[in-house]
Amino acid sequence: MIAATLPDLPVTAVLPALADALAGKNSAVLVAPPGAGKTTLVPLALLDAPWLGSGKIVLLEPRRLAARAAARRMAALLGEEPGGTVGYAMRMENRTSARTRILVVTEGVLARMILDDPELPGVSAVIFDEFHERSLDGDFGLALALDVQGALRADLRLLVMSATLDGARVARLLSGAPVIESEGRSFPVDIRYQERAGGVPIEEATVKAIRAALADETGSVLAFLPGQREIERTAEQLAGRVGADTDVVPLYGQLDGKAQDAAIRPAAEGRRKVVLATAIAETSITIDGVRVVIDSGLSRLPKYEPASGLTRLETVRASRASADQRAGRAGRTQPGVAIRLWRAEQTAALPAFTPPEILEADLSGLMLDCAAFGVADPASLAFLDTPPAPALAEARALLKALHAIDDSGRLTQSGAAMRKLALPVRLAHMVAEAGPGRAQDAARLAVLLTERGLGGDSADLERRLMRFASDRSPRANAARQLADRLARTVSSAGHEAGTAGALLINAWPDRVAKARGERGRFVLANGSGAMLDGADPLAGEPFLVVADLQGKAQNARITAAAAASETEIRDALADRVESRRETSFDRDRRVVRVRETVRLGAIVLAERMLPAPSGADADRAILDALREHGLTLLPWNKEAETMRNRLAWLHRGLGAPWPEMSEAALIERLDDWLAPFLTGKASFDAISGAALIDGLTSLVPHDLQRRIDALAPTHFDAPSGSRVPIRYDGEAPVLAIRVQELFGLGRHPSIANDTVPLTLELLSPAHRPIQTTRDLPGFWRGSWADVRSDMRGRYPRHVWPENPLEAAATSRAKPRGT
Repeated sequence: MIAATLPDLPVTAVLPALADALAGKNSAVLVAPPGAGKTTLVPLALLDAPWLGSGKIVLLEPRRLAARAAARRMAALLGEEPGGTVGYAMRMENRTSARTRILVVTEGVLARMILDDPELPGVSAVIFDEFHERSLDGDFGLALALDVQGALRADLRLLVMSATLDGARVARLLSGAPVIESEGRSFPVDIRYQERAGGVPIEEATVKAIRAALADETGSVLAFLPGQREIERTAEQLAGRVGADTDVVPLYGQLDGKAQDAAIRPAAEGRRKVVLATAIAETSITIDGVRVVIDSGLSRLPKYEPASGLTRLETVRASRASADQRAGRAGRTQPGVAIRLWRAEQTAALPAFTPPEILEADLSGLMLDCAAFGVADPASLAFLDTPPAPALAEARALLKALHAIDDSGRLTQSGAAMRKLALPVRLAHMVAEAGPGRAQDAARLAVLLTERGLGGDSADLERRLMRFASDRSPRANAARQLADRLARTVSSAGHEAGTAGALLINAWPDRVAKARGERGRFVLANGSGAMLDGADPLAGEPFLVVADLQGKAQNARITAAAAASETEIRDALADRVESRRETSFDRDRRVVRVRETVRLGAIVLAERMLPAPSGADADRAILDALREHGLTLLPWNKEAETMRNRLAWLHRGLGAPWPEMSEAALIERLDDWLAPFLTGKASFDAISGAALIDGLTSLVPHDLQRRIDALAPTHFDAPSGSRVPIRYDGEAPVLAIRVQELFGLGRHPSIANDTVPLTLELLSPAHRPIQTTRDLPGFWRGSWADVRSDMRGRYPRHVWPENPLEAAATSRAKPRGT
């Protein structure tokens, strides 16, 4: 029995229970901490299972590095090389044979296997390793496998393995599968905190911690940093500042397999190693000899923004689960030390887990694969976390725009061709659309964009393609071979050169960019802003097609792009380029301007001014300008404003059918009240005040129009003989009048058939306010005496009678000499 010859690791104790669980049911969950040996021992132990028959075990790993390491470790335990009993298959690398019974693959491979043949012939079990990482491919692979198990293969065994996971929750997803837990075995880890001071770069703090650890501790060091950029800077700062017996090696996903393997090998006899790693080293692999971990506390995660259609890398705080995983690396083979570059009390504030990728990612590839599987709505599959509706809607819209699915969500012929390419959706569309002659260039560009680091790190993809073509490294050779296979999938016809920019248009039509203003500043067709360093040669190009951006959508940094000509853009996107006439308002001249623009989304490709419109076109332009800028553009004279205020007051007091006069209401009804009184001239000064009055009056039902003056008169006929205007610009109508003009009036002035008293603003002979009242008789009886006493001294030439009711109203001063 193979199980009897395996090394004794913590997971060994639960192997019998796991075998019994899978013998009795077709699913199980294994929870075992890092270092328990689950990745290598469980698949080998299951080779003895009677239910396996002649079928294979497929082991899913989240990363190529882990897949390769797991396959090699299992093969070594059997005294073999990879490709025998244990093999592995991944993008650009395949070590399998007819004898292979344990096939280690990266997570995306399983989805391809199921989509190509849903019955999974020759496969008896699928093991999902490190499922706690919750990658999109892992979640989707499990959802597809559950669907296959439920509909076609009840005998298919599914095993989910994880280090830090809510096993009960996964068990419920697997229809109540048994949960087996391994206690694990690890050495004690002394966790220490060294807070990074504010403003100190993470690389500088990491270098300081590494040098101190090398001086104070034994063994090798594993330092966790958020990404490749920080790793390279840290390595530069460490150069020449560590002992001659110490090797500094990077470890991140974009390294080729040979460099990754070198990073995880034990240090040579008598030497120490400093491994600068991303989260790639958190799980799945053991780096022998490491007993010191330096944790920056940061991770770089992809964040998809449905509103912009962009996926950007965001540096965030690592989760508590990640911090625990990282610290555990120090105690895998001996007692260790974990140094965290933050305060101890900050640990409690870290998020408990890293968010599942399905909640943060672009779901267009998932949607395309679901369509190929005959599932129009991915949410109908058994996911641990339901895909977010906004991201699904965005993915559906993109696939329709690329003609990959129809309105019913079914896969089209074009979509089927894209899915065969095993590329991200946009790049698959680019290669499929390249057609005869240009497929090889398109495929190489696609591989270059999906295999980071190939061809260097220039933002100019043409330069990177040239360097890629001349690169003779094993990784570059494998990448070119992959590109050639992809190209043959599309066409076997000859070769016709195509610029990178022209090819990229079919992948990112919404990221065609036009230069604007300052050198290196661009606006994208989707309305976002982007920038390049002004010294970059691409910064001077009039048009780019942007393949990759980092940072916020309105001020993102272009990290990968290629120049394209306007002719290439117009030819490729003829169905998206549109001509339109646009009107704008010249505030200085108070006239409407018209221009014709040729646009690609938010980009103006061309424009020209047109003659000022006339007739119906001018009237429409006037109305459009009002809708955009508001009614203040109209030449309101005093009479027109008064009419609007009078009608507004009637509406407030009496309601419908008296029309509302608010800005919003009048703009909504411009076609009803203003359009009929316009004269076909594209100037606001051509609109008369009389036209505004007639327009507003037209909103009043005909039978009520004659009542306007009776209910809301414009003037008050004063006892003095003056006609004094009434104001309607406030809540109540106001009459501002000199007090002498009301002498002899014993009744308060009212309007609306004497039902609404006017608010009187009583004025001095100099038109300064004396008092406000809505009770004139009461004023005469009360306050008048005090007012008279005060006013007589100020205005001696005016009449100030003791009894104003018996005096004659006047608008004049006393005659001279009286």
